[in-house]
Amino acid sequence: MAKIDEIKEILNTLRIGMSIIVGVIVIITGALINSEEVGKIGIYFWIGLVLDAILLITFMQIIKSIIKNTKKIKDL
Repeated sequence: MAKIDEIKEILNTLRIGMSIIVGVIVIITGALINSEEVGKIGIYFWIGLVLDAILLITFMQIIKSIIKNTKKIKDL
């Protein structure tokens, strides 16, 4: 497999992962907002909040990796 094809596969995988993470963030954030509106702020709310923050950090790392791999393609 050529180097450019390998990088393209990595980019596709990262984009799929990014899409999944965005979906999970939307679901968790919606549940957190609903819990806050209802007034049920318990352990699950805080776990969801921490998980949401971790997913946001992971999302940013994936974006950085996509940018890095895109620059690699430009250099080839």
